[in-house]
Amino acid sequence: MPRLLRDGPDDAPATLLLAHGAGAPMDSPWMNALTEALVAEGLAVARFEFAYMAARRDGVRKPPPRGETLIPEFIDAVAALAPPGRLVIGGKSLGGRVASMAADAVGPAGLLCLGYPFHPPGKPAQTRTAHLSTLRTPTLICQGTRDPFGGPEEVATYDLSPAIELIWFEDGDHYLAPRKSVTGVSAPEHRRALAAAVAGWVSRLPCG
Repeated sequence: MPRLLRDGPDDAPATLLLAHGAGAPMDSPWMNALTEALVAEGLAVARFEFAYMAARRDGVRKPPPRGETLIPEFIDAVAALAPPGRLVIGGKSLGGRVASMAADAVGPAGLLCLGYPFHPPGKPAQTRTAHLSTLRTPTLICQGTRDPFGGPEEVATYDLSPAIELIWFEDGDHYLAPRKSVTGVSAPEHRRALAAAVAGWVSRLPCG
């Protein structure tokens, strides 16, 4: 079973089980800052690492495997968590994509994708969206408008399930960070806005 990092209150309205992106661990500065913002909104957060990333802590450099092969590891993390209350699964980029492929089988209250990798940068024809057209799990995708993995114009052309809600963060990159010199908004301000939006969305999820 994967090792979990847990933060937040025991009586939270939901626990978010989040996986990392392709190149950074579960305790990267971005994941730490995001977790802090979500906990400040009263949510509980549990983080875990896929085996290839955990192996890097022992000096074993492994590239990210194909996302489809990581689905069993996400399901194992759900089993290891046994959270109180409602469960939302998701993650950053690759982590969110793997969660989206596992969601309907796992049956969480919701799915949260942070910077979804709709396609590789510079390769808009190589979409990773086929399963998103039939997704049944209530889903929130938080995306920056200048994310090289998928911007508003491209995403508007995709066949996405009505279960998916999109929130766009103006001038946000793949980490949802804006250029303060352009927008007047800082990355921490975007993070706080993201956390507030996630908490509001969680409050609207069906119970059960």
